[in-house]
Amino acid sequence: MRCLFAVLRGFAVAATFVVVALLVPDAVAEHRVALVIGNADYKSIGTLANPGNDARLLAGTLRSVGFTLVGEGAQLNLDKRGFERAVEVFGGELSPGDVALFFYAGHGLRVRGSNYLLPVDAVASDSNIAARLISAEFVLGQMEKAHTRLNIVILDACRNNPFDGPGLRTQPAGLAAMVAPEATLVSFATQPGNVALNGDDGDSPFSKALAGEMRRPAVEVLHTFNKVGKTVVRQTNGRQQPWVSTSPIAGAFYFAGNAQESGVRK
Repeated sequence: MRCLFAVLRGFAVAATFVVVALLVPDAVAEHRVALVIGNADYKSIGTLANPGNDARLLAGTLRSVGFTLVGEGAQLNLDKRGFERAVEVFGGELSPGDVALFFYAGHGLRVRGSNYLLPVDAVASDSNIAARLISAEFVLGQMEKAHTRLNIVILDACRNNPFDGPGLRTQPAGLAAMVAPEATLVSFATQPGNVALNGDDGDSPFSKALAGEMRRPAVEVLHTFNKVGKTVVRQTNGRQQPWVSTSPIAGAFYFAGNAQESGVRK
């Protein structure tokens, strides 16, 4: 009799696992890790209205579709050392075959064709960019060395240049185009050289559209970002057009749902 009960319990556990796997197949099949940063309370260049809200919105959305979050939530108002440490921890949590996602909302700056993300203690001049800011290449490097299956970098950072130091006030507006490394998708809130709009309801148009599309089941990742772009263009009356750079990606990826639901085989 005890053996019979043990067998029945075994069947029950197996059946429960199958049901969970069917409900959240992607979360079971692959390890997903995300670092979400929102910098708003800058010490020397003023406060931004939306990045904190955008980061919290995306952190909750990513958790709901199976991502493990570095720091267990949105990382807000990081100074340079805190920013570097968060990126290093992010890289340390990645393993070959993982899906890695980095989201940043805050000030971004283009200098001589390279993109930099601004910690809240940033005080920049043309001579100390590398020492004061965070290079977007630093983030990409952490992902590349982990040999992840897919890297997604999302930059809601295309704002006006906040600095007026020598050599900086003449830098073009917005961020520069980036070449996506292998198995990488880079998403910008707007086209290179353009400035994104702030939202009127606490979130940027880009982040709000992104969170909505990520929750939509059985939409492949490239279609997700295309839908985000169309939504933002429509809602901003054409004033803002999100932009994506991508390299070839092996297989398919869905934030929510799976290939079977969409009728597409991986």
